[in-house]
Amino acid sequence: MIVIDATSPVPPFEQLRAQLAAQIQDHTLPVGTRLPTIRRLAADLGLAVNTVGRAYRELEEATMIETRGAAGSYVSATGEQARARAAQAAADYAAVIASVGIDANEAIRIVTAALTRGMAISPATRPPKPA
Repeated sequence: MIVIDATSPVPPFEQLRAQLAAQIQDHTLPVGTRLPTIRRLAADLGLAVNTVGRAYRELEEATMIETRGAAGSYVSATGEQARARAAQAAADYAAVIASVGIDANEAIRIVTAALTRGMAISPATRPPKPA
């Protein structure tokens, strides 16, 4: 269920995008679920069509949903693939940590630092990876 708070400082498109993203991530909306049309969801929520359209576009850019022309918009499997890649990368990292003898607490600090640096540098300003 989507609830838009008209008194919130968060724009309605962002409230909608965040709620749909959360439902996709927690599998309330499983892969392959067909989403309501933009017009129908806008009418149901009392929002402008462009507001819902923007939320859908941002979810599509994040590869959380895919639009199949006149067939509609569906929850994408890409998010599942991303989770699988992250789980594999974590397993690989754990194996490296074990092989070099770093303890779990230090390994977590290393990951936290890497994630913090990664969030502080936007993709647009991140230096290119060496070839």
